[in-house]
Amino acid sequence: MESVWLATHPSTPATDTFTDGAHADTIVAGAGLAGLATAVMLARSGHQVVVLEARSVGAVTTGRTTGKLSLLQGLTLSGILAHHSKDVARAYVEGNREGQALLVRLMDDHGVAYERRPAYTYATTDDGLKRLQAERDACGTAGLDVEWTEDTELPFPIRGALLLPNQVQLHPLAVLDMLRTQLAEHGGVLVEGVRVTAADSGSPVTVTTTQGRMTADRLVLATGTPILDRGAYFAKLTPLRSYVTTYRVPGPVPRGMYLSSDDPTRSLRTVEVDGGVQLVVGGNGHVTGRSASASEAVSGLVEWTGQHFPGAERTYAWSAQDYRSVNRVPFVGPMPRGGGNIYVATGFNKWGMTNAVAAAVNLAGQILGGSMPWAETLGHRITKPAGLVSAVGPNAAVAVEATRSWVQAEVGALPDEPPAEGTGVVGRGRHGRPEAMSTVDGHTCRISAVCTHAGGIVGWNDAEKSWDCPLHGSRFAADGTLLEGPAVTDLE
Repeated sequence: MESVWLATHPSTPATDTFTDGAHADTIVAGAGLAGLATAVMLARSGHQVVVLEARSVGAVTTGRTTGKLSLLQGLTLSGILAHHSKDVARAYVEGNREGQALLVRLMDDHGVAYERRPAYTYATTDDGLKRLQAERDACGTAGLDVEWTEDTELPFPIRGALLLPNQVQLHPLAVLDMLRTQLAEHGGVLVEGVRVTAADSGSPVTVTTTQGRMTADRLVLATGTPILDRGAYFAKLTPLRSYVTTYRVPGPVPRGMYLSSDDPTRSLRTVEVDGGVQLVVGGNGHVTGRSASASEAVSGLVEWTGQHFPGAERTYAWSAQDYRSVNRVPFVGPMPRGGGNIYVATGFNKWGMTNAVAAAVNLAGQILGGSMPWAETLGHRITKPAGLVSAVGPNAAVAVEATRSWVQAEVGALPDEPPAEGTGVVGRGRHGRPEAMSTVDGHTCRISAVCTHAGGIVGWNDAEKSWDCPLHGSRFAADGTLLEGPAVTDLE
């Protein structure tokens, strides 16, 4: 599956090369929005910055987002207030507001097109209405001035909606291209196809990659979820996979940006493709690796869209992965046991357009010695008891999933015959260990089913034709090649 962003704005391969043994002021791992924005801010301040990207620019989360740059973020603020004080919620809004304003200013300065749109969070059910009312109250507490309305462009009845005018929708790959140009103009280096696999806590930091070693005064991990386990962030984050589709629609489509408060969620916006306006519909999210069929999640979006927009013709479909922190606020700052020279930015909870830039501002301020009250509040937050309780659930689920998947994998032997085209199966291998076998494009691969991060048993993703780990979200191609997540090596 390919996103409309990657299809309509393919990334130009980077031409910079990796220099084994070289030194930089700052190495940034990850060339998504958070990594490139951080790199540009540091390079503008005179730092020699090297960005190392395991795949290609925007290949993972940023190139698969919905591209909404909005301060109204579904039910985010009520979730934050369930875990933190109102000061933390206000600081979160202020940081996102600064991130939004900075990105808009950069797009204005460098001629990147974007569109101003109203943002809505809407409810169609009684339960959704209760959650929406709680979010309205949370917005007031956090200092976000929203309106209550029952008037939308949606072609179905709603129970109510929150409205925040003058938000932004954009093309994420166009933004990354602008940041790449800025990085190069300020002397930064961008190298693709080089994965960071380890780093010590020395000064300077020795960074180990798939192409050799470099040293740096500091390392910034902007890899979705941190690839180093020292801070145990894999236990503080929940990997979430969601699905997005685009359509040609014969009739009118809503021009605003919409997100439901119901379950399953529905996200809508528009995008211009080949001179015409298409409808973007997303939703049907779940914890990575814990869905019986990702293809059914996509089919569900298609069915829903056809029901409400008759004659809709699907043009693109893709999925994206993001990480939600257990206490709903991103982790941004020094990594524990990193010697004070390794920084992380993670837990954007599907709102990476604003949170990524806010994180970049925060990280640049910490590294360069700046001071921002909102960043200091977020960095010194105290979680409520309810938030501590909520952290138990995801890790208990991980333990249950680990046991269940190992038992299932060891009970049944792998079949002798190759799986059918587009399918994968896990079972007991020749040496009694769990193995995974799949057939894609007529080619059958048989690999280890044990995730190289924490030993979870991977499951087949029938939409992306990948092996996904249900514990912490590492994902691998059909041949075992690592795609994303906290793992740093391929499946054997």
